[in-house]
Amino acid sequence: MPSLNPYLSFQNQAREAMTFYQSVFGGELDVSTFGQFEGMVQDPAENDLVMHAQLTSPDGFVLMGADTPTGMEYRRPAGISVSVSGDDEAALQRWWDALSAGGTTVMPFATPPWGGRFGMLTDRFGIDWMLALNATPE
Repeated sequence: MPSLNPYLSFQNQAREAMTFYQSVFGGELDVSTFGQFEGMVQDPAENDLVMHAQLTSPDGFVLMGADTPTGMEYRRPAGISVSVSGDDEAALQRWWDALSAGGTTVMPFATPPWGGRFGMLTDRFGIDWMLALNATPE
């Protein structure tokens, strides 16, 4: 079965960011560096940069990311957010608290007009997130 997963681009921060996301969501983090594969970078100083990282959380989230080597143009992510939603308010609050630490709150994690809870933030790595607690029917 196919899957759709966010793939985040970083500039020399992929390892730190993906380790941070592992601390937020838990799970297994697999990291491959450019140096593990011959000829992947022109500058040997970039051998330890992340060519591919994949976090698979106990909740079934799959989040991927990589560094952009200097031979490629880096573009800061824009116009897209990683969205996490569900019915477990305690988990969503924990994730909100962790992701917002050192970041910028765009919209507080609070009750919107449609019910439940919703918030938007940009984390300390420049990644935009939306968290939503599903509204319960009345």
